[in-house]
Amino acid sequence: MELSDLRPIADYYHSKLAQVAPDFKRYLYTQINWDARVIGIKGERGVGKTTMLLQRIREKYTNPDDTFYISLDHYWFKTHTLQELVTFLYNHGITEIYIDEVHKYQDWSSILKNLYDQYADLRIVYTGSSTLEIDYSKVDMSRRQTLYTLKGMSFREYLEYEGVIKMNPVALESLLSSHASIAMDIISKTKILKEFNRYLEHGVYPFYKEAGSDFLVRLKEVVNTVIESDMPAVEKITYETIEKCKKLFMIIAEKVPMQPNAERLAASLGTTRDTLLRILYKLDKAEILEMLTVELKSYKKLVNPAKIYLGNTNLMYAFTPKIEIGTLRETFFIDQLSAVSTVQMPAKGDFLVGGKHLFEIGGPGKDFEQIAGIPDSYIAADEIETGYGAKIPLWMFGLLY
Repeated sequence: MELSDLRPIADYYHSKLAQVAPDFKRYLYTQINWDARVIGIKGERGVGKTTMLLQRIREKYTNPDDTFYISLDHYWFKTHTLQELVTFLYNHGITEIYIDEVHKYQDWSSILKNLYDQYADLRIVYTGSSTLEIDYSKVDMSRRQTLYTLKGMSFREYLEYEGVIKMNPVALESLLSSHASIAMDIISKTKILKEFNRYLEHGVYPFYKEAGSDFLVRLKEVVNTVIESDMPAVEKITYETIEKCKKLFMIIAEKVPMQPNAERLAASLGTTRDTLLRILYKLDKAEILEMLTVELKSYKKLVNPAKIYLGNTNLMYAFTPKIEIGTLRETFFIDQLSAVSTVQMPAKGDFLVGGKHLFEIGGPGKDFEQIAGIPDSYIAADEIETGYGAKIPLWMFGLLY
């Protein structure tokens, strides 16, 4: 390999780096230990993983050619291998490499392991849009890497991204005890309910700004790519199974929140209950579905979900024909809380958070009748700017990360 052979991917790297905006950084950026030798960043498609890599390069390197960024779905890798590229770069003095879309490259985990073992001072930061591929990789990378998950944008991040308010995340316990004073400070600076409604429709994915009026169309393409491309990258699945995944997703999208009968749902797809559950858990792991279970959710023990939601409210606007306000509220709540805690289906109320706090979700007139007398119980109420006591504005649960 010669230096001229790198021109296509070097040009691609430079053009991507020139386009990235350095100002707004996702919440995870400051949480990453950038000194680790191998860093993995997994997460849903479209949430800003590539941007994070490029922001790190711009922050760390005065000369961008002191490092290198590659995307493994680039056509250059049709005729070249990752191993030969890394060897060439290392021999030319580059000891830190940023790798995007690892799930697009066969046996990526084995290759990263070998590179880690071969070059003692080589550092790699990689991302993968498919959370499944990274978690189910065949080679044990657990002792060699630090792994992070990037969620979709929180409401707090959206407010900063829009230039409305910049504030630090609020811990759940602090929110429960001090929500009134926090809310008063925020509503003195903006019309928070107007911003909240905008977020519900388009604020989870940072690419909404560049997509403009095409955002929901682009979001549909994201989901299609997850099912058609990312899931087959995890394991060998047939075209017929891919079509069943699409059909299942649309059935759920049209009936959220679904309280599924696994046997009946499997029959409608022409498959078995076990296969249905495996598909459901894959879609949940990919974050385009959110399953609510009575037990703590485990991907090793596939139990029948009590309820199934779409992964976030933006997906509802893209796929649900008629949006029911109660479902929209619940979808927002479980999406935001699942980023910072466990969420389960309780015997009473709507959600049990962290195995301790019980929540009912509703509108401004929601009362405590259904959870009266239960310790650590709260109402998350929509359409109110401030709360009192155990009644907390729903929008405030978007400040947690």
